[in-house]
Amino acid sequence: MGGWPAPYGIALAVDEFSALMLLVVTGAGAVALLAARPSIDQQIEPQRQPLFYSAWLLALAGLAGIVVSADAFNIFVFMEISSLASYVLIAGGPDRRALPGVFKYLIMGTIGATFYLIGVGLIYMMTGTLNLADMTVRLADVTALNPILVAAGFITIGLALKAAVFPLHVWLPNAYTQAPHLITVFLAACATKVSIYVLIRFDYMVFQGALAGHDAQFALLLPLAIIGILVASAVAMFEGHLKRLLASSSVAQIGYIILGASFVSESGLTAGVMHVFNHALAKGGLFLAVAGIAYHYRDLRLDQLAGAATQMPLTCAALVVCGFSLIGVPGTAGFISKWLLITAALETGPLGWLLVAVILVSSLMAVVYIWRIVESLYFKTPVNSDAAISEAPLQLLLITWLVALLNIGFGLFPTLPLNLANASAALLMRFAG
Repeated sequence: MGGWPAPYGIALAVDEFSALMLLVVTGAGAVALLAARPSIDQQIEPQRQPLFYSAWLLALAGLAGIVVSADAFNIFVFMEISSLASYVLIAGGPDRRALPGVFKYLIMGTIGATFYLIGVGLIYMMTGTLNLADMTVRLADVTALNPILVAAGFITIGLALKAAVFPLHVWLPNAYTQAPHLITVFLAACATKVSIYVLIRFDYMVFQGALAGHDAQFALLLPLAIIGILVASAVAMFEGHLKRLLASSSVAQIGYIILGASFVSESGLTAGVMHVFNHALAKGGLFLAVAGIAYHYRDLRLDQLAGAATQMPLTCAALVVCGFSLIGVPGTAGFISKWLLITAALETGPLGWLLVAVILVSSLMAVVYIWRIVESLYFKTPVNSDAAISEAPLQLLLITWLVALLNIGFGLFPTLPLNLANASAALLMRFAG
């Protein structure tokens, strides 16, 4: 900004990877805000709504700022802006049970940000710059590897905490479950994805030139991704609360993204980056449908939602479409990224077949927990058949179906996100050598 050269100026930059993430962040923010009015009117007192929307815009600005920033410390500043606003948004609903969840989120988020800042401080000590491009060049000339390894460890663990990578995900289920419903839509679609974006950018573009042959972070992330996919999917299979079930599945879906990135290959990165986009579509649509259901069903336990499809057929149908995308049914966006991930896994050698088995088994587990939702909505006797329940408000219903149709549209015509994902992978692999 202002034409100052590195390392003095605070640089902003948008490349193919940033462009895809900006689509996710601004798209999720716009969709959630457009759909929010009926739900927010129901959950937030009128006198508090201006403050609530202000916090929402701060969170959106912070997440977008992280994506466009090309300065390591400025990323931290935007990270704190988005995090502090997110804590306010989660605690700002009518449910006081959100307070323990947001306190855990605050503690874990603060630890993650502190670890990231320690790592950035170590890099600054060695290079004298905070500009990411300048940092990459100067780190290649640093001869002492130990400080770089320590910095890489701090930054990787700190961002993994922020991204809810297994087993550092303990804050996520309560935060998503107790937040106002449209805040869950917004955060589930993009908040953890932005942390993954920073993690991938650092591990590939900053550290790879200096740590060639010392890919400890990738050796750590691969088994964590596999365990996270299987454990979180298993938890979702037995979860009885709709929002908590979908929150647990988010941990598994984050595992898919990390799995693709840990292959250190162009095809793996394409699959991981593509899944960032597709999971935002699927999970955003699912939580939009949940917000519509919650307009009439305050208790979101599966046994209390029995027969809801007979009273809210359009809302529940949209949920099923987005659920198919989450599973990876052909013809939906989720299928594209899972197919790419399987293809990338087969290129890794003998380990590839085990990875394919993990992906297929976890997809079958997704069938089980999505079917539990479908079974409750469609095939069980309504618990409140005498109550006069109609569809979700028209504004919310239209936005929900727009996202559901986008899951099909990008499944049939994935050119835009796929081209950006391919370009992002090629960009990152140039740094990985």
